[in-house]
Amino acid sequence: MSGESIRMKIIIGKIIIDILTSIYQPFWFAILLSIMTMFFYLYGAGKGWKAAVYTWVSHFKKDREFRKKYILFFYITMVLFKTLINRNMWMNPLSDVWGVWGIYTYNSVTGQRVLTSECIENFLLFMPYIILIFWNFEEKIFGKKVYIGKIVLESIKIAFLSSLTIELLQLLLRLGTIQISDLFFNTVGGLVGGIIYFLVNAGIERIRRADI
Repeated sequence: MSGESIRMKIIIGKIIIDILTSIYQPFWFAILLSIMTMFFYLYGAGKGWKAAVYTWVSHFKKDREFRKKYILFFYITMVLFKTLINRNMWMNPLSDVWGVWGIYTYNSVTGQRVLTSECIENFLLFMPYIILIFWNFEEKIFGKKVYIGKIVLESIKIAFLSSLTIELLQLLLRLGTIQISDLFFNTVGGLVGGIIYFLVNAGIERIRRADI
C-alpha cells in the first residue's frame, strides 16, 4: 500500500470517527431529555398544554417537595452531563486508572507540567449532590433523628456507590477514563457535603428550640 493510500485511509477514518463522535456525544443527553419531554407531552395531551404548564408552575410555586425534587433532578442531570454525556468517546478507559491527585499533571507529549483543577472539581461535584439527597430523603435515610455517625456512613456509602456507577458507565460506554482519583475525591466531597448538611440541620434545629 502506497503512502498516499495510507494517508487517505487515515483521513477517511478520522472523518468517520469525528462524525460518529458528534452524534454519540449528545446521544445520552438527548435520550434523557426526550424521556422527560415525552412525560410532559403525555401529561399535556391529557390536560392541554396551557393547563399542563400552569400546573407545573403552580406546583413549583406552592409545593416545597416538588421544588426539592426538581432541584435534585436538575443537579443530577448536570452531574451526568459533566461526567458522562460531555466526554470524549472511544478513549482507552483504562489508560489512566490512577488519575490526577494534585493541581498539576504532566503533558505526555510535551513533558511540561500543566495546572489542572480536576481533583478540585471532583471534590466539589459531590458536595451539593449529597446535600440534595439528604434534603429530599432525610426521613427515609435517617428516620426522625439525624446522627453524625449515620451522616458519615451514609455520605460515604451514597457518594462512593454513585461515583463507582459513573466510573463503570465510563468504562462500559467508553466515555472518558475510569480513575481511582475521581472515586476518592467524589467520595470525600460527598462526605464533606454530608457534614455540612448535618451542621446546617443542627443549627436550624437549635434556632427552632430557642424560639419555642
